[in-house]
Amino acid sequence: MLSLLHIENIAVIEQADIVLQPGFTVLTGETGAGKSIIIDSIGAIMGQRTSRELIRNGEKKGFVSAVFEQVSPELEKQLQELGLDTGEDGTVRIQRELSAEGRSVCRVNMRPVPASVLKTISPYLINIHGQHDGQKLMQEEYHIDFLDSFCDTEPLLEQYRPLYTRLFSLRSKIRELEKSEQQRAQRIDMLRYQFDEIAAANLKPGEEEELNERRQFFDNAGKLAYALQNASMMLAGDEDTDGACDLLAQTSEELTDISTLSTELNNAAKKAEELRYLAEDLRETVSDLASRVDFSEQERDAVEERLDVIYRLRRKYGATVEEVLAYCDSAASELEELENADDRKEQLVTEYRETLSAAREIAGELSRLRRDAAIELEAKIIEQLEDLDMAKVRLSISVSPQTKLNPRGADEVRFLISTNPGEPVKPLSRIASGGELSRIMLAIKNVLTQSEDVGTLIFDEIDTGVSGRAAQKIAVKLGEISRSKQTLCVTHLPQLAAMGDHHLLIQKSVSDERTYTDVRPLEGEARAQELARMISGDAITELSLRNAEELLTRAAKSKTM
Repeated sequence: MLSLLHIENIAVIEQADIVLQPGFTVLTGETGAGKSIIIDSIGAIMGQRTSRELIRNGEKKGFVSAVFEQVSPELEKQLQELGLDTGEDGTVRIQRELSAEGRSVCRVNMRPVPASVLKTISPYLINIHGQHDGQKLMQEEYHIDFLDSFCDTEPLLEQYRPLYTRLFSLRSKIRELEKSEQQRAQRIDMLRYQFDEIAAANLKPGEEEELNERRQFFDNAGKLAYALQNASMMLAGDEDTDGACDLLAQTSEELTDISTLSTELNNAAKKAEELRYLAEDLRETVSDLASRVDFSEQERDAVEERLDVIYRLRRKYGATVEEVLAYCDSAASELEELENADDRKEQLVTEYRETLSAAREIAGELSRLRRDAAIELEAKIIEQLEDLDMAKVRLSISVSPQTKLNPRGADEVRFLISTNPGEPVKPLSRIASGGELSRIMLAIKNVLTQSEDVGTLIFDEIDTGVSGRAAQKIAVKLGEISRSKQTLCVTHLPQLAAMGDHHLLIQKSVSDERTYTDVRPLEGEARAQELARMISGDAITELSLRNAEELLTRAAKSKTM
């Protein structure tokens, strides 16, 4: 049960604390006073999508919080599965903060949660019947939703959906294999040519980098040869000049001759000998490098040709050698699949038939469940309609299995109705008036929510299109519903407003050129004044006041019957 709704900076509501009680609560007020804002605020704590436009003009944040008491054991179990718990007093507190930047922060019992958690737990807390539900009743594609809500087809649908998805995938693969023989042959020829072209090149990962390094060597060969030859001559010398190796050898011999005279001379002799050996080693290295600078034009041409082959393949199949090789593997895989298409198709067709058989079996179970449930739901709705002054209405829920499967099985569900005796049942969308639709929707909603664990029902203008006797019947029905579930109703009809156990007035005012909306409870004379306004408008007369008091008296008597 929703016991407290707190709203801050939402649209024209600066701040409001709405205390709610068990039973039947009505919310009234002039058009535009802000009744829809309260519904939107409740939607926010249910995890529905919100807009930054919902925040009061000039404010950076909006805030909604709600306190729920006496929650069901099913909700407590759901909260535990989500890692949440009820408060110490068994309550659930939900908060949602909206920012002008479009972000929102949600909390359950002070713990941050994503909005998806609010959506998960909201079916256990509140069920809102808005005007869009009546519109769904006019659209036959939604009729199956009403029936499935009654008979709980979800366990079977959980088995069916993966099979239906698999059927789509298999059908797509089979159609791909069933392309014309000419297209397949052309594709095979192209893939074979591409595969052979890449395979013939015998590419190796990293090969292009090695070839580029070799080409750079060729481009700098002259400079390399000159430098290495000069370095070799400086180290080895020539007929006229001693090189660095000879000079270091002479230096080492001179120092060795006097090395016994002191420790310092001995150390110097050792260093000279080390430098001599290092120089000789360097001479051998430079000589070897100089000998390898020489190359043939044939080798250079071979490197250029190889790089050209790699360049042409990269232009066609990938930015790198590795990507070209990956494309080759992909082509080989597709080639194998196409060349073995007949065998593969046979396997897929066999799997498709097996999957289709399994899906049709579950679809058949769904059909049987829906047909049995349709009979029971018809009877329950008709029973409710009798209480709503529609005793002569005949309602039929048609469940027609189709040859083609759909995401919900194979059934087409249609609500058919006859509002006049002797007339055959016809599609509800073509027969029912606005007032009849409101009552039919109320009847359906009442039946569906009887078995739900939800603690609070909200009816947003369920009175659309009704008046007089029909309005009175709806008021009585809502009163009956409120005996088992907390019921809130936004209404413009005095008959409904009079039936409420509690009455909240939503009122708009202007101060300092700003609009404000507040919510206050009505009792006694103030309540009669509001009903009189609903009867006769702003010009409240003595007669309209008497009518309002009579409505309240009659409503009080009906509750004791």
